[in-house]
Amino acid sequence: MKDSISKTDEHRLKGTVQKITYRNGESGYTVAVIRAGSSNVTAVGIMPFLAEGESAEFEGEYVVHTTYGNQFSVKNYERKTPETTAAILKYLSSGAIKGVGQSTAIKIVEKFGENAINIIESSPAELASISGISLNKAMAIGYEYKKQFGIKDITILLSPYGVSPERCVKIYKSFGAECAEHIRENPYILLSVDLGFAFEAIEKMAFDFGIAPDNEKRLAAGIEYILRSNLYNGHTCLPKKKLLTVAVKLLESDYYRLEDICFDMVSSMNLNSILIGDDEYISLPEYYSAEEYISARLKATINRIVAEPVDELEIDYIQNKLGIKFEKKQRDAIRLAFSENVMVLTGGPGTGKTTALNGIIGLCEQREYDIILTAPTGRAAKRMTELTGRSAKTIHRLLEAEWVDNSKTHFVRNERNPLMADVLIVDEASMLDSLLFESLLRAVKLNCKIVLVGDIDQLPSISAGNVLSDLIQSGKIPCIALTKVFRQASESLIIRNAHEIINNGIPDFSSNDGDFFFLNRDTSSSVIDTVLELCSKRLPDAYGFDPVKDIEVLCPSRKFDTGSMNCNNTLQQFLNPNISKGAHLSYKGIYFYKGDKVMQTKNNYDLPWEKKNGETGFGVFNGDIGYISDINPIAGSVNVIFEDRIVMYTSENLSEIELAYAMTVHKSQGSEFDCVLMPVFGVPTPLAYRNLLYTAITRAKKLFIAVGDKAVFVRMCMNNKKTLRYTLLKNFLEQ
Repeated sequence: MKDSISKTDEHRLKGTVQKITYRNGESGYTVAVIRAGSSNVTAVGIMPFLAEGESAEFEGEYVVHTTYGNQFSVKNYERKTPETTAAILKYLSSGAIKGVGQSTAIKIVEKFGENAINIIESSPAELASISGISLNKAMAIGYEYKKQFGIKDITILLSPYGVSPERCVKIYKSFGAECAEHIRENPYILLSVDLGFAFEAIEKMAFDFGIAPDNEKRLAAGIEYILRSNLYNGHTCLPKKKLLTVAVKLLESDYYRLEDICFDMVSSMNLNSILIGDDEYISLPEYYSAEEYISARLKATINRIVAEPVDELEIDYIQNKLGIKFEKKQRDAIRLAFSENVMVLTGGPGTGKTTALNGIIGLCEQREYDIILTAPTGRAAKRMTELTGRSAKTIHRLLEAEWVDNSKTHFVRNERNPLMADVLIVDEASMLDSLLFESLLRAVKLNCKIVLVGDIDQLPSISAGNVLSDLIQSGKIPCIALTKVFRQASESLIIRNAHEIINNGIPDFSSNDGDFFFLNRDTSSSVIDTVLELCSKRLPDAYGFDPVKDIEVLCPSRKFDTGSMNCNNTLQQFLNPNISKGAHLSYKGIYFYKGDKVMQTKNNYDLPWEKKNGETGFGVFNGDIGYISDINPIAGSVNVIFEDRIVMYTSENLSEIELAYAMTVHKSQGSEFDCVLMPVFGVPTPLAYRNLLYTAITRAKKLFIAVGDKAVFVRMCMNNKKTLRYTLLKNFLEQ
């Protein structure tokens, strides 16, 4: 594969900015003409607030782009304050400072000359002595200038630690104009927001800034870091003894000293503590309050008087209207949905959850109830719409999510602006995490019925919490579990084998036809070769599957030869013909080409999208799958089509998408694919368990093929180890 840019040695470039030819306002990506000595050089990179007339020193490398020729690719840069009156005038006239145009710039330079920048920075009130500049405007000009150089200060402070200008912009947005000063005092604040810093990286800064190893800020930050890191393992809390034992190793500090710090953090309400049995548990405040609220709200809803329980004649009427016959437990589920204010409906594939759900919906319509259908992900909501014939939205769209206040989520729908629904039905409830479920409950009226539908044997939510399992295990929430597999569904080996696995059995590998196959391979390379052959030729030829849109490779892990990262790179080479055409964009080793299948990896409520009909909006969510429709290597941007929405990604948010020819089983939750291929070879022990395998199998609608080591597959079938999650919800419900 040939890059469109050829690289040479590292260089430094000094010069004055002659012209800004392009700037992306979101990411700060800039194309500038730099006067260096007697020649002009085109510099490209993340350079927010760089302005015409400024002098600067750039660190990077000279490159030759096949379309745009010689360029200097900037990795880091340091702005120099313009010194001559001509440079100052050009800088101020460029519009670099909000509120200062050409005429105002001339007045400032005429009044203060070479001292103009110092006045703006240190004594902005003096600008009010100029005709046409009020005191308020003068102070605003000073603020805007300091804002720009706040990013300069943070860039200078953190660039020695490998922090890119792009990341510095995010830090500035999170902590404000004086962020450099705050970080010098306590660099551990960088761990308090989602900026991707590891504790070890902050330790180097702390040492250089003179923070002692036994400093309370360091020890408190280490304890909080452990709790926040374990959110990614699904834990909303940790046993205090376990937390402090880990902290002793991380911080190389005394257990009892850390216990005192933990006590102080609880006393100051920076952490929460609760005694369960003989053990004390420590939780971050937002998760403690979320699970406490969920419990209190569900109890209040359950205890509300039920106005109109259903009778058998109503169920018969809906049964006849739908042209089906409800099985006994399905009737029980419909009855329970109306006799109780909160219920859980659970069951595996082929057990008739959708039929029971359609019965509940039909009866709600018969009673003219206002119904809202929702699911945690876009793919799950789309599938819910297809199965019920009613519109379903993601929870984020339902709650009208916004991204404000330093990238924190804000939901427009809440207690003060609730959803006007009589019945709320949530599908794929196993994917609900604690914070999202709390927000959903806050947005519904107290008299709204709540029906949660899910498969308890699937993997729990990716984010922290174990909502569905905690609700069922508490014994406090009315629940119906559908277990009978209907005859038509039982003809599918996918469904039969999924239930066989959950019931402690081994799948039937003997069939040479049907929809479930296992292909033995004894090396990781032969596994990948077989997966590639199946995707690119055998399955499209035999079944007519589109190799990109209809087939998904689900991997137990991201890493190793048969992980999703390597599978994606391999599949991309063979499935995307645009690779040979050269135009691409790379981000941290991932190369994106036109036509690539990609997936959004985090919720971003701020990303704008546009439809072909001109409709616009904001928000792309974790798990959304799309296809790259266009690439602009110079601007550092790609356009992705998610169904009917077009979204532009710049270098600022390119890290939020990844290739999706293959994905982990965890990422596939809530989805269905016509065909699923699963590499089963060298599976890491922590991931070789039954629920992960079951989840992968039940993602397949028409065909499931496992490729690899049958012994590993059988071992996964027999390992019924549940994913351990420390949570508080079950305890709150039982109280």
